[in-house]
Amino acid sequence: MNTQDQHGRGRPGPRPRKARLLAAAGAAALVLASGVATPSASAGPRSAPVQAGEGEQGGKVLTVAVAQSVDSLSPFLAVRLVSTSILRLTYEYLTAYDPKDNHVVPGLATQWQSSPDKLTWTYTIRSDSKWSDGQQVTAEDAAWTFNKMMTDDGAATANGSFVTNFEKVTAPSPTQLVIRLKTPQATMTALDVPIVPKHVWEKVDDFSEFNNDKTFPLVSDGPFVLTDYKPDSYVRLKANKDYWRGAPKFDELVFRYYKDQDAAVAALRKGEVSFVAGSPSLTPAQAASLKGDENIHVNDAPGRRFYALATNPGAQSKDGTKFGDGHPSLLDQRVRNALFMAVDRKTIVDKVFQGHAVQGEGYIPPRFSSYFWKPSADQELAYDPAAAGKLLDEAGYKKNADGKRVGKDGKPLNYRVLCHATDPNDKAVGKYLQEWWGELGIGTTLNCLDNVTDPWLAGKYDLAFDGWSVNPDPDFVLSIHTCAARPQTPKDTGATDNFICDKTYDDLYAKQLAEYDPGKRAELVKQMQSRLYDLGYMNVMAYPNAVEAYRTDQIKSITTMPSDAGNIYGQDGYWSWWSAVPADSGDSSDGSSSTGVVIGIVAGVVVLVGLGALVAVRRRSTAEERE
Repeated sequence: MNTQDQHGRGRPGPRPRKARLLAAAGAAALVLASGVATPSASAGPRSAPVQAGEGEQGGKVLTVAVAQSVDSLSPFLAVRLVSTSILRLTYEYLTAYDPKDNHVVPGLATQWQSSPDKLTWTYTIRSDSKWSDGQQVTAEDAAWTFNKMMTDDGAATANGSFVTNFEKVTAPSPTQLVIRLKTPQATMTALDVPIVPKHVWEKVDDFSEFNNDKTFPLVSDGPFVLTDYKPDSYVRLKANKDYWRGAPKFDELVFRYYKDQDAAVAALRKGEVSFVAGSPSLTPAQAASLKGDENIHVNDAPGRRFYALATNPGAQSKDGTKFGDGHPSLLDQRVRNALFMAVDRKTIVDKVFQGHAVQGEGYIPPRFSSYFWKPSADQELAYDPAAAGKLLDEAGYKKNADGKRVGKDGKPLNYRVLCHATDPNDKAVGKYLQEWWGELGIGTTLNCLDNVTDPWLAGKYDLAFDGWSVNPDPDFVLSIHTCAARPQTPKDTGATDNFICDKTYDDLYAKQLAEYDPGKRAELVKQMQSRLYDLGYMNVMAYPNAVEAYRTDQIKSITTMPSDAGNIYGQDGYWSWWSAVPADSGDSSDGSSSTGVVIGIVAGVVVLVGLGALVAVRRRSTAEERE
């Protein structure tokens, strides 16, 4: 259900904890009942967001139109793509990823080293980074962040999978971080975890409810400082002039929420916003209408997302409690496979995405070639309605005299499909599903909601449109289908996407996490995708392109990721907004290109004792984000 990183779109959306979900009407998130100091500096006066172009003080403003609302501004809770994208701009990670080819470059850590047994990792923390309140960023901040996630379930909500294998984390000095593992872990140069200031966050009582959204500016150390926020309206950030990699060229960055994507496109045309991302992409019609406009550039490149149908596998928590009301017929793999065999993916790519996508196969998009997998000819669930009908007959769901498939209870099969009201693709594909499954004798009811999270978390759905942004290292999007990712009880919220629990898959997940050889690890990841494909709980229909647009009279150049042909919004980093050059800045960058050049990335010294040359790896965003 990733959000549009929409939840993990990310799903159209990610999965926030029930206790801190934002209401669809835009109610503010919960705050600490105790009234303790919040992780931010003293509050200043609030004002309406500035327009694209000139800021309140005459500075340059880059305004980004987004189709997804923030689920949380807490790095411990946020999973939606818009939220994780914003938090990437405000909180530094240990490492970053070069926009050209995703290889690891220094972030908060300048060097990292592994012991010969691969169980102890030592990171050198840079000494030239400060929090926005003036205090020095130290290894103790990183150690505290990881330890909090290891000991507090609330703090582990969004990124807990990264630390479950951690045995001990210490900071022997202000510039040295040491992580001791229980078993080898291949993601140690890919820890996609925002590091927060200990002196601020240690005042928080309940991490499961604290959303970090009441007092501004937020104390942070990234290229931007978050200065203001209004739920379901906007997020405002200012450039961090003291950022160690160099200050952004725009003085302010505003993310403005549009429920209506056509309205966002209209705002771009009028110059009210600088950039439109879509939900998460522009529709083919919107992109086509913009291509003829002067001063607007449409970026259309292979994306890092997949677009899928998720099937309710019978929601169950880790304590063994079953909940929700998923249709019992979907517990039969033959039924799940039959439904997918009745989905014409070519039609979806040609008619819905109008060629701005690639037909779906495995779980990892082809952009990540090392991990990309496709089924063999005899394994593929190709479009074959006749074969799908035979599978349903075999499973005992035959047609009655009226041509309707009947369940074991004698009632006609009718599946409820959760869809995102803000995503036109969901609605368009949903109409095809009604047609295709109707020919099989199955009824389909589309349940298009502004807030799909509540019924999703409650397991009250049969199928749902799903999507995640995948990182260069796929560990995170793989982890959300493990048994351990399910909630502890039905009242809790785990990191799971749709409650899948399969021992064979879990065994493969554990093996890939401990495998340092890139080729062997990639093979294990492909086996995991094969298992997911056969199970039929996650049916990938397409890999959509990143289709987005910006005004060239406001943005002279901006970096895509990968830099040759990639996305701008929802990157595995902050390169786009950090590198963006105002159109009238006088900067020497070549404004004729849609891709700005990122400079000044100093390659850190990476010593891998006993490991040889380790290929850098790391996780997704999110969903939307889940990025």
